Amino acid sequence: MSPDLSVSELHQVVRRLEAKSRLRPSVGPAAPLEELLGGAIEETERGRVLLVRRRFALPHRHGRQDLSHGRELVSLPLRLLTRSEIPPPDGDRLLYLDTETTGLAGGTGTYAFLVGVGFFDGDGFEVRQYFMRDLDDEPALLAALEALFRSFDGFVTYNGAGFDLPLLETRFVLARRRWPGDRFHLDLVNPARRLWSERFDDCRLGTLEEHVLRFTRDDDLPGASIPSVYFDYLRMKRPGELPRVFEHNRHDILSLAALTGWVAAAVARAPEPDLSPEELAGLGRIWEAADLDRGLACYRMALERGLGSPGRERLLFRLGRWEKRLARWDEARALWEAAISVDHGFDPRPWEEIAKLYEHRQRDFVAARGVVEDALSRARLHRASERVLGAFEHRLERLTRRLAIGGGLDNPLRGFP
Repeated sequence: MSPDLSVSELHQVVRRLEAKSRLRPSVGPAAPLEELLGGAIEETERGRVLLVRRRFALPHRHGRQDLSHGRELVSLPLRLLTRSEIPPPDGDRLLYLDTETTGLAGGTGTYAFLVGVGFFDGDGFEVRQYFMRDLDDEPALLAALEALFRSFDGFVTYNGAGFDLPLLETRFVLARRRWPGDRFHLDLVNPARRLWSERFDDCRLGTLEEHVLRFTRDDDLPGASIPSVYFDYLRMKRPGELPRVFEHNRHDILSLAALTGWVAAAVARAPEPDLSPEELAGLGRIWEAADLDRGLACYRMALERGLGSPGRERLLFRLGRWEKRLARWDEARALWEAAISVDHGFDPRPWEEIAKLYEHRQRDFVAARGVVEDALSRARLHRASERVLGAFEHRLERLTRRLAIGGGLDNPLRGFP
């Protein structure tokens, strides 16, 4: 089924499916959905929408993480995690948001039929889930969300910048409602990739909640199945698997809040030796632009704790670049030589830097040519691109010409970058 059907087309599909379902034997009346889910029908100025609330007393633990850490968020870690020009609000002014939709294609034909939000309120964390019992409920759902959004100063999502928020903005615009685009937004997927892309096979929220939060979902409904569950509900007007959809969405909200607290706390206390080498390297990238000394301290601790390849070599190269900027040439060369000492893989950058250091700083063209010859041999072994091979070949030809003209060490000719 196409995820980009119009409202009228979706209604036609539902009517055809309903007509088929009337041919099946009756299994008796189903209990009202709000009763089954423990929710209630909420009135808005645009109609009625189903709302399910769950409240979690603090300190509630989601896996091994205490949710209360999210309420204690401070400004600096949030600013570092977003690079946003909008000042970050206090932790209890943030709204954690996740949507369940009729498809992943986006556009005007995709609907957010379930919108889950979570927020800190007093001594608890409340999860609210707004649900469209029918496609005609969308005006009421959007009215309820607009009123709720006015009570908060920012959003926290997971990949929300690429999907959830643009989708909701589209629905708001089509309904001629004001979208709160001036709010602070932390999309946790970006810092998560910095912290864990080299440690785990992927950075899906489910992967992180299992390995970082140590939270395991029991009998979780796969996200790919959720649209079809909703269409089955529209067709049959029976709950079916809908309770599992609500549970899946609720766990997403709790995991998002717990993971935000974990990441913000790790940023605030970095460098912390209890973290993994990969996490320390990621924290270094987060801190580097704001506090270089603190970022470098994270990098060095990551290396001391045994950061593996290829992250180790990339980090050695990065540290060497900072030593170069500080004109500490011997320290820079030692780091780059450590980066090229491995037998696997080929990164041309440290080889280029060592060659330039010999050629331009030490005026030792013989040593520079030796580095370039070794680099070319390694590049060919690892089938580097034609661009990389061409750059080294060009440098080798230039060094050979200079040696032919005037010798090697202390050649008076000026070098070129």
